[in-house]
Amino acid sequence: MDIRVTGPEPTSAERVAVDAVLGPPESAWAGGKRNMDLEGRISLLGGGRARAFRDRLLPAFHAVKERFGWIPPGAFNYICKRLTVPPAEAYGVATFYHLFSMEHRPPTEVHVCEDIACRIKGSEGLHQNLVTIHGGSAEIGIRHSPCLGLCERAPAALILRAGEQPTGGAIGCATVENVQFALDSSAFPDQQKDWLSHSVPQLGQPQLRLLARVGNGSPDSIAAYQATGGFEGLTKALAIGPLLIINEVIASGLMGRGGAAFPTGKKWEAVAQAKGPTKYVVCNADESEPGTFKDRVLMEGDPLAVLEGMAIAGIAVGATKGYIYIRGEYPLAVNRMQNAIDAARAGGWLGNNIQGTDYAFDIEIRKGAGAYVCGEETALFNSIEGMRGEPRNKPPYPVHFGLFGKPTVINNVETLANIPWILRMGGVEYAGIGTGNSKGQKLFCVSGHVTTPGVFETPFGITLRQLITLAGGTPTSAPIKAILLGGAAGSFVGPDQLDVPLTFEGTRAIGASLGSGVVMVFDETTDLGDILVRIAAFFRDESCGQCVPCRVGVTRQEELVNRLRLGQPKGSVEQEVSLLGEIAQVMRDASICGLGHTASGAIQSALRIFGTSTMQRENAKARS
Repeated sequence: MDIRVTGPEPTSAERVAVDAVLGPPESAWAGGKRNMDLEGRISLLGGGRARAFRDRLLPAFHAVKERFGWIPPGAFNYICKRLTVPPAEAYGVATFYHLFSMEHRPPTEVHVCEDIACRIKGSEGLHQNLVTIHGGSAEIGIRHSPCLGLCERAPAALILRAGEQPTGGAIGCATVENVQFALDSSAFPDQQKDWLSHSVPQLGQPQLRLLARVGNGSPDSIAAYQATGGFEGLTKALAIGPLLIINEVIASGLMGRGGAAFPTGKKWEAVAQAKGPTKYVVCNADESEPGTFKDRVLMEGDPLAVLEGMAIAGIAVGATKGYIYIRGEYPLAVNRMQNAIDAARAGGWLGNNIQGTDYAFDIEIRKGAGAYVCGEETALFNSIEGMRGEPRNKPPYPVHFGLFGKPTVINNVETLANIPWILRMGGVEYAGIGTGNSKGQKLFCVSGHVTTPGVFETPFGITLRQLITLAGGTPTSAPIKAILLGGAAGSFVGPDQLDVPLTFEGTRAIGASLGSGVVMVFDETTDLGDILVRIAAFFRDESCGQCVPCRVGVTRQEELVNRLRLGQPKGSVEQEVSLLGEIAQVMRDASICGLGHTASGAIQSALRIFGTSTMQRENAKARS
């Protein structure tokens, strides 16, 4: 079908930005000039061919956004013609992601994190001060942002500057002064040599495995990587072949580190046994859970380990192509991962005939554009394919019907970073680390009211108290009020549960979960009601709206939490709390994906521990 696009034509600059991603148009079907040799009577380059590149929709939007700061109508129309995507569909995709805008925005934007780790460190005051300075500027926009993944250096800001040479970077421990310095100079402190010392307090300690190479040599240096054992796992994988690779991963007992804790080896085995010649490996690097930043540290500090894990997975399941989906708020991680991919290709560790063998595997980066729900695996697939990032109903499961409808292995960054170690050590030896069903080393994201926040690596089994002590304890004499485990989708625990072992089974026994490894500490100075209101607002904003239980549930939940905090219930407090519980149960039972299933967990757990009177007292104190 011929797609009719009305409205402004693209400017020459807009065409150049789009063509840089999609290449020059081959025919009139794809927004170019008519080629009578190919299209005289029967088009050989019709809309079907253009639609085959629908998955280039997000990269095209990114290219335009990075050039102009928004998606101008002429560029939008040109993208629709190039990819033969109906404008209504393309509009639905562009408006799904908060980093894209169909309305004019300034070429430079400062995104100030408003999520929980940054709130307790003064991010709202930072935002207000920046608005006071730049609020009337046509060149600089100040925006609130959900979690930027720099919780260990809260408050955080992200600067994105559009132009012919777009720039961008994150700023930890953000102040008006260092944000202004970055605006004036395009120099970002988090891209300097010593940035990792602020994120990895254990830097250089001999017991580290996953963090051993972080800060040790250039992240994309093949020589430095191999000097510390890099590619030994992939070399072994090339020698032993798919079946034995999978056996080693199964023997290791490695459970997924993204929150679901599914056995990694069993997932790989299912994809290897799935029918069909085309399979994919996907690395889920859309680390958007408030309080989580471990995957960012791995991608920025040891990207080659992630690529090695993906390549081993590809050989194991029979895939020749992999995608790493990195959240758009991580420009440094995108840069480091791309440099590592280029270096690995040049060194013969990616591409055809890896190290002279018959195995082939290559990797492509895809950037997200600001949508927490795309951390859900099927929503991520839809996003890569150029659709709205809405989750799919399951079954079918990704091991049979995943990316582009093909069998797909999807693991998160930390999971894949464990794979080279498993191949080097052997699955049985790896399984000897940790306790019970919690095997191996674990990365914990410790933030909030601790003296030394950062990513900590320990074997499974360390207690919550020991981990907080490892992070230096609380910085003041104020006692601990609560700890958030697993992020906004996790649960609060009280100070009476500090001796819980941080294992899958240990946290499950107290009605909590490890989730993505978040350990966020709040002392008695915290306005917990404000934190719960922000968590409720986060899920309201991030729900994709596809299913009624979640779309309506997260909205009503936020309204209820606000009423309880303000002491303005409709009816009695008991009735409101009961209604909140009913809404939570409906979301858990009937939502399509995990966002709805977990949106009430932290709020419900806090109310069980503290009740509603604490929220009201804190609110009254804050207002006075």
